[in-house]
Amino acid sequence: MEYGLIGAKLGHSYSRQIHNKAGGYAYELKALPTEADARAFLQARAFKAINVTIPYKKLVMEYCDVIDPAAKAIGAVNTVVQRDGCLYGYNTDYAGFAWLARRHGIDFAGRTVLVLGTGGTCATVTAVCKDAGAKAVLPVSRRGGKGTLTYDQAAQCKDAEIIVNTSPAGMFPNVGECLLDISGLPKLKAVLDVVYNPFRTELLLRAEDRGIPAYCGFEMLVAQAAYASELFTGTKMDKEAFIRTTSRDLKRDLSNVSLIGMPGCGKSTVGEGLARALNKPYVDLDEWIEQHAGMPIPDIFAREGEAAFRRYEADALAEVSKRGGQVIACGGGVVKTPGNTRMLRQNGPVLWVRRPVEFLAMGGRPLSTGREALRKMEAEREPAYRAAADAVVDNTSTLTNAVNAARAAFEKTFDYTR
Repeated sequence: MEYGLIGAKLGHSYSRQIHNKAGGYAYELKALPTEADARAFLQARAFKAINVTIPYKKLVMEYCDVIDPAAKAIGAVNTVVQRDGCLYGYNTDYAGFAWLARRHGIDFAGRTVLVLGTGGTCATVTAVCKDAGAKAVLPVSRRGGKGTLTYDQAAQCKDAEIIVNTSPAGMFPNVGECLLDISGLPKLKAVLDVVYNPFRTELLLRAEDRGIPAYCGFEMLVAQAAYASELFTGTKMDKEAFIRTTSRDLKRDLSNVSLIGMPGCGKSTVGEGLARALNKPYVDLDEWIEQHAGMPIPDIFAREGEAAFRRYEADALAEVSKRGGQVIACGGGVVKTPGNTRMLRQNGPVLWVRRPVEFLAMGGRPLSTGREALRKMEAEREPAYRAAADAVVDNTSTLTNAVNAARAAFEKTFDYTR
């Protein structure tokens, strides 16, 4: 491997896609599950330049012949370049996180900041916050101690105004994990999570539920990669343009778009058209359930009841929604199960496809027993649809118009002109 990324687990990483856009070198991912593996790799020095991720950002410093003063002060290295047989260590995470905060107008000056996690990225984020004039930066860990809060103590920190998660909590494949209860933090103004897969961790979703600005670490990943690429190649690039363009284009490619709405409103038809328009794979959640259950959905309802079907549905969604880059058409009742819409929201926007009850298709749908039943169902489900949706797609005209509206709503998610 000449250029690439090392870390214990790399199944979550998008670094290859980002560096491929930078161009000029082939970028590989090399998982090193144990510390012994990492030490052997670093000792061999069989590379030109690498990025380093969890949990080796501190360990790698032992093998660097020269460490950039800023990286030394932080106590973490995430970029190593070999020149004339010497390993030079840098920290491009600092610039990446600073770019993320600046992009979204996060001002640390005079603020109390909770930093979740105690690894190398915690040290980097702490340095950015302190350099920006933070009033207090309080690290948080599971065990606490030595100037570190526990998560229970952090949940009672009434002065906390900004939270930054630097731990792997909530990262693919362990999506849904969140260690901090933010409900008791009255002054909270912003939440940032360096995790970027999924795009919306449970921590970010909780912040959004309270109307608090929340941002994932994807732009930080792209920004630090831009700075690292310059070190790899020794060539300057227009980093601002690269970061904005790559963040937009890759997030667009990697994001899901999920369709919800009443039974028979056209989710599947619109979904298939949208998948073609966006060049994304199409997943019909009901078909996925039927394949894995080994029977049609009407038979599941008849033999096992609706409660059993909802369990099948939740299990299917937990599996499907972890993956990115798909168009997912859901069953009409997906919003009935607590937690389902959170799974949909974690990796992309949710679109509510609407069509008047009079025009809803009814064939082959166990709960579509008549127009009056559908009107009652719509009244019951509308608040859940509205709460889950990022946008509404009208499907009362032509299929082309509905697909175009859905595509426009999806594309608006990645508007970097704002």
